[in-house]
Amino acid sequence: MDIQVQKQSDINIMKLHGPFRLGPAVEAFRAAIDQVMKTSGHKIIVNMTEVNSMDSSGIGALVRSQTAAKQHGGSIKLVNPSKLVVQTLNFVGLLNVFEVHPDDNAAIDAFLGNQAASGIHAKDPGAGWQG
Repeated sequence: MDIQVQKQSDINIMKLHGPFRLGPAVEAFRAAIDQVMKTSGHKIIVNMTEVNSMDSSGIGALVRSQTAAKQHGGSIKLVNPSKLVVQTLNFVGLLNVFEVHPDDNAAIDAFLGNQAASGIHAKDPGAGWQG
């Protein structure tokens, strides 16, 4: 998996590309998010537009990261996860752990407290993210 990290103000945007599965992909994500949290803060957007699959190890890495971010006053917001990723999170009962947004700008607005953009959650797991 390829991971690109950008920073906008005090918000970190991680763009993931490829499968998010046990092995090198999960290890790369853990290393990248740990580095971001140590050096850049705990407000993190994980853009999943180009993640085509995710297994339980990927889910575990996301949940662990969300827990760590919340312990430091931040959070992880997901952007544009695929229908399969949303269904998987819903199936294991973890969809409500994350805010899901259609794009980076909506997630940034939610961090900034823009009421029009906050509170977007996946409502229909069969349809992917829904605003």
